Amino acid sequence: MNNLQEDKTETIPDVSFKAAFIFWLKLGFISFGGPAGQIAVMHQELVEQKKWISEKRFMHALNYCMLLPGPEAQQLATYIGWLMHKTKGGLIAGLFFILPSLIILITLSWIYAKFGNLPVIAGLFYGIKPAVTAIVFHATYRIGSKSLKNKYMYAIACIAFVLIFAFNVPFPLIVLLAAMSGYMLSKFDPSLFIGNTHQGSSKTYGKAIIDDDTPTPEHAIFKWPRLIKLLIISALLWCLPILLLTSIYGWTHAYTQMAWFFTKAALMTFGGAYAVLPYVYQGAVNFYGWLKPTQMIDGLALGESTPGPLIMVVAFVGFMGGYNLDLLGPDHKFLAGALGATIVTWFTFLFSFIFILGGAPVIESTHNQIKFTAPLTAITAAVVGVILNLALFFAYHVLWPKGFEGQFDYIAASITLAACIALFKFNQSVLRVIGFAAVLGLIIQLNI
Repeated sequence: MNNLQEDKTETIPDVSFKAAFIFWLKLGFISFGGPAGQIAVMHQELVEQKKWISEKRFMHALNYCMLLPGPEAQQLATYIGWLMHKTKGGLIAGLFFILPSLIILITLSWIYAKFGNLPVIAGLFYGIKPAVTAIVFHATYRIGSKSLKNKYMYAIACIAFVLIFAFNVPFPLIVLLAAMSGYMLSKFDPSLFIGNTHQGSSKTYGKAIIDDDTPTPEHAIFKWPRLIKLLIISALLWCLPILLLTSIYGWTHAYTQMAWFFTKAALMTFGGAYAVLPYVYQGAVNFYGWLKPTQMIDGLALGESTPGPLIMVVAFVGFMGGYNLDLLGPDHKFLAGALGATIVTWFTFLFSFIFILGGAPVIESTHNQIKFTAPLTAITAAVVGVILNLALFFAYHVLWPKGFEGQFDYIAASITLAACIALFKFNQSVLRVIGFAAVLGLIIQLNI
């Protein structure tokens, strides 16, 4: 029994913290393409090239992150960082996924607010948007090819696509239906999910450091005292800023209301950024008046075109709210905007870390139990259909910028096609495709 316990808590093979630190920092600057593109980048780097984690363990973590409210790609990075290097690894991975994007968005938001629509920025955006469309299509294919292993998984993906595309069914309901179908299917034919979940990366990419059969490390074993400690710390990290803002500015002040509003938004972001954008638009534009409708649309373009989670568009909302309302006086508009962006980002992402650091130990104990893996596998199949819907959403707004009644953008279509060829046929990196498309868009726009 003692030997068995020692094997269970065996330390996983070493991935140096320095190497992981450098990778997570790099990822924060190259994580374009929204969640689908970001997950594709992590899969390519961590599963295929570096072999730090196996296909099965990667997908199991992804399935859990898909269940959670919040940005799944950032949560996946936090999960893998935590699995390799405990809490510090999770914090580093998660924070580096956010901070570069926050700094870039604060800078671009200030330029946008101060100088308006610069031709240089417009040109960069013009090239990046078609490339992002291609990246999402490519990520749909990559994730689908790994998770759709039989006709039932294809059926779940197709049904999910029809539900969200044709009937606008809420994403949480799609997740629930997929989980229920996976559980029921596993009762009738467990082999549908055994074949899927045991399709380990060792056969495709070679043995990984955290492989299918790597024992669960000690820090990843669920313990009640550890969870209670985490929840107490998390409650303080939420309560203290709220109390501080209330004591300084009052409950009705814009900064305090931003904290409260984006706390609620953070708990409603099932299905990624696009699922919560209508809620953010309604609150930030229509109810609070922090920014104008056209500014919200421009903010979405910034969010699409910068690294980091797409939900980082909320940082733009916070910046413009502080800037437009002169919350620190007319002489400190930039500081007011930067503080607004920081407040919004804190309350949007705090729960992402809580869900991973608190829930991942439970999930790590389930990766060989089909009653847990079957619903999660079915959810991944459904998410393929949802991501395809997102890809079509991008394509529509990029190729018909003024709607179907407007003119088809042949130049944007050509950039999209070129990016697809680079990704599908020549297996070019996401960063290279984004960079080339940005330069191409800049050249085209400045010559018009």
